[in-house]
Amino acid sequence: MRRTQMSTLFQLCALPLIAWGLPGLIPQAIAGEPKPYHEQIVDQLKQQRGVITTVIPELHPKITNFNDEAPIPPQCYTETVGEFNPCYVCHQNWQPGRENQMNDGVLQLEYAFSDVGLTNHWHNLFEDRSDAVAKISDAEITAWVNEDNYSELAPRLREAEFGGWIPDLDNLHLGPGAFEANGFAKDGSHWVAFNYKPLPSTFWPTNGSTDDVMIRLAEPFRTDHDGKYSADIYKANLAIAEARLKGFDRITSLPLDEAMVGKDLNGDGRLTLIDEITVTNKWVGAAEAWFADDYLYPEGTEFLHTVRYVGIGEQGEIGVSTRMKEVRYMRKWRGYTKPMYGREYDLENMAKEQGQLPRYKLVGDHGLDNGFGWSVQGFIEGVDGRLRTLTYEENLFCMGCHTSIGATIDKTFAFPRKVDGAAGWKYIDLKGMPDAPNMGESRGEIATYLERVGGGGEFRSNPEMYAKWFTQQGKVNQDALNSAADVYDLITPSRERALMLNKAYRTIVAEQDYLYGRDATVQPPKNVYQQVDNDTSPTLPADKFFTWDIRLDWATTPPGSAATRSQLSASSVTKR
Repeated sequence: MRRTQMSTLFQLCALPLIAWGLPGLIPQAIAGEPKPYHEQIVDQLKQQRGVITTVIPELHPKITNFNDEAPIPPQCYTETVGEFNPCYVCHQNWQPGRENQMNDGVLQLEYAFSDVGLTNHWHNLFEDRSDAVAKISDAEITAWVNEDNYSELAPRLREAEFGGWIPDLDNLHLGPGAFEANGFAKDGSHWVAFNYKPLPSTFWPTNGSTDDVMIRLAEPFRTDHDGKYSADIYKANLAIAEARLKGFDRITSLPLDEAMVGKDLNGDGRLTLIDEITVTNKWVGAAEAWFADDYLYPEGTEFLHTVRYVGIGEQGEIGVSTRMKEVRYMRKWRGYTKPMYGREYDLENMAKEQGQLPRYKLVGDHGLDNGFGWSVQGFIEGVDGRLRTLTYEENLFCMGCHTSIGATIDKTFAFPRKVDGAAGWKYIDLKGMPDAPNMGESRGEIATYLERVGGGGEFRSNPEMYAKWFTQQGKVNQDALNSAADVYDLITPSRERALMLNKAYRTIVAEQDYLYGRDATVQPPKNVYQQVDNDTSPTLPADKFFTWDIRLDWATTPPGSAATRSQLSASSVTKR
C-alpha cells in the first residue's frame, strides 16, 4: 500500500511556520516527551525496514531537527591555530563571469557562526569507536562491502509508489562495468560517467569513501528536431556543456559526425568527422534555441552521485566498492540567468544579516529545493544495509555544500574538475592521473593542499597520510611527493586503513545516527572544536588567505609528477 508519510509531511511543510507556535498544534511537544524528538527518530530508524523512511511524530521538521545548522559540515569546526587553512577549498570570493556570488572568502580568516552553529553538533566525531571496530572481523566487513544493495532499490521504490526520482541506471553497483569505454551507460539510459579529480579531501579514499558521478542532459540535448535520439548530437552538447561550464572557447569531443548534427562545429566550412569543437556558444539538435551561458548548466541537467565504501581488490588495489553508502541525485529544474542568481544571493545575505537560520523548501519525494533552481534528493543505508529514503535532517546535511559556499560552479563540484575534453569521458580512474594544479597555479593541487592544511585531510588527523607525505619536522616531503606515480598513489589508503575505515562507518550504519555525522573516524580527531567562539577562537592572518579556482589546469604537468599529460591523452582547450 502507498504510504502517506511524505505527502502528509509535505502538506504540513506548506503551512506557515508561525502556525507551529499556536496552541494545540503540537500537543506532544507541549506535554513533553521522555526523549527529544530527534532521539525518538533515531530509535525509529533502528527499527526501520522499508525503503520509505517513516518518521513519527509527523511534525514539521523544524520541530524534530536536532541540528538546525546541519548545512554547516563537520570540517568547518577544524582548528586552524592561526596557521593552517583547510577552508579555502570551499570559501571563495566571486570570480568575474561566474554565477556564484556567495562571496564568502572571508570565512577563510574568521569564524562567523550563528548562535546555533557555535556548538559542534557532529557528536560522532568525538566518539571512540576502537572497541566497536575491533569486534568486526576483516572477513565480515569485506563480505559487507562486496554486497550489492543498489539493484533492488528501484523496484522497491516503484512498489512503494515513490514519487521522486527512481534510480534508472542498470548495474551501477558494478562501477566501471556499467559503462562503455567512452563513459556512456551500457543500458541506454543516457547517463554518462566522467573522470574527475576528487575534491580535497572529503572524497579522497584515504579519508573513508570512494565515489563516482554521472551526468545526463535533458532530452532535447540528446535528440534531433524530430525527437529522435542522436549519439552525435548528444556528444556535441556534452562537449559544449563542459566548455560552457568551464568557460572554454574550444574543447575536444568524443568523435562525432557533423553531418548527423547538421552544424559546422569546428569552423572549417565542412561537415566532417571531428573530435574538436570551436563553436561552443550554441546548443545543437532539438535544444538549438535553448539559452546558453558560461558557468551555467542548461535546465533539466541531472547528476547521479554514489558514495561508497573503500573497495579492496584481490591484490589489495583500492577502488569503488559494490555496496553503496548513499545514492544522491540532483536535478536542475529551472535555468536561471546570472542576474536572477544574483537576486537569490542578495536575499540569502539579507536573511543571514537578520539572523535567520537556513531554510529549504521540502518538495515532497523530490527532496529539498536549494533556492537556486536545483533539487537535492538521496538514499542512505538503513540499519539492515538496504538503501532507504533520507529523513529531512539527513537531507538537510547536503544543502550547505550545494547552496551556500563560494567555490562551486552552478552548485556543483565534480564536473568542473573533470579531465578536460574527450579524455575525461570515462568512468573515474585515479591511476595515471597527474596531480594537476588548479587554474592560475603551477604546483600540484594535492601537494599545495597538504602544505596549506598541514595534514592529510580537513581535520588534519590522517596519520597514514602524515607519515607518507610529511617529514618528522612537520613539513611537506617534496621528494616523497615527487616519487608518487599519480593521484592514485597520493590519496588511496593501505589495505589495513581501508578495512579500518570501512568498519568505522559500519558502526554508524548500525547506530543509524547520521544526524550526528557520517565521517568514518575511529578515534576522535584532535584538531576539531566542540565549541567555537566567534570573537576569541584563533583565526588566520591575511597572508593565509588563498584565492583558489575549483577548475584544474590539466594541460600543466607539475614538476616531479610521474604521471604525464600523455597518459590522459591531449585535450585542446582555450581558457577565458
